[in-house]
Amino acid sequence: MAVLVALSLPTPTSAASPPAPAATTTQPAALSPTVHYRSKSIGGVEIFYREAGPVDAPVLLLLHGFPSSSHMFRNLIPLLADRYRLIAPDYPGFGHSGVPDRAQFTYGFAAFADLVDGLMGTLGAERYALYVMDYGAPVGYRLALKHPERVTALVVQNGNAYEDGLSPFWSPLKAYWADGSQANREALRAGLTPEATRSQYVNGVADVSRIDPDTWLVDQALLDRPGVDEIMLDLFKDYASNIALYPQFHAFFREKKPPTLIVWGANDEIFPAAGARAYLRDLPKAELHLLNSGHFALEDKGAEIAVLMRDFLARSLPATAPGKPAAR
Repeated sequence: MAVLVALSLPTPTSAASPPAPAATTTQPAALSPTVHYRSKSIGGVEIFYREAGPVDAPVLLLLHGFPSSSHMFRNLIPLLADRYRLIAPDYPGFGHSGVPDRAQFTYGFAAFADLVDGLMGTLGAERYALYVMDYGAPVGYRLALKHPERVTALVVQNGNAYEDGLSPFWSPLKAYWADGSQANREALRAGLTPEATRSQYVNGVADVSRIDPDTWLVDQALLDRPGVDEIMLDLFKDYASNIALYPQFHAFFREKKPPTLIVWGANDEIFPAAGARAYLRDLPKAELHLLNSGHFALEDKGAEIAVLMRDFLARSLPATAPGKPAAR
């Protein structure tokens, strides 16, 4: 924990950057809070989630990317749970959530948003700040379109919402979107291999020794479960539906102007920094920090991101005193 207190904030690249925060706004809890590992049946699907923090504190909804799960937030949650109630679900087919048969459940981002919406309703979380990363961005922004009044702030970490942010990495997916052919579907299996999973964690990282290899081993073990490969290929196809919604996402940004913090691994080969800068067209007051990291920036820049979040959220969300711990 002392490492966090000692960190200085990186200089943001947005024009309207805030002054350096006082130590009291960034100092994390002295003791690690309790994290609970729970699940709820939502729409007949078992949804696993991690939860920590006072039940009456402002809510942070943490939405994970591919091919990870709420596991990607394991280190961030304890650094924020003294002030905020954190809820990090796994989507169906990911992490510890259920894996319904494709014949009975349509895997897609609209379904994921509906299930997360149902979970938040069950947990009594009526308003929340969104932390969106990778797949979490279209899930979170679909929630924002459904309930714009519920979104108190955005924290965007390598979560794309602009065509500027689609690198050449996406060319094979675009080919599949264009014709839906079995050949182009099969070609995307290259993205489900151990080499591809590891690359998402280590590419663009200055010091790979800081990346815990358990991350990609856990992800790969879950990808290798029977039938999960076909689910992931379905999601690769459905990602095109998110791009069709980009104009609506942009309209939400412009009209609702949610306080926004962008913390982006600038060396990401999947969603390059151009995708981060693009947010400033619709959210000119967003605070943008480009970090010397890759796609999963939380793995080596998590301490810096936590400091930036504590400062940003202290200024953007209502002040809160410690309350009763989450218990459901």
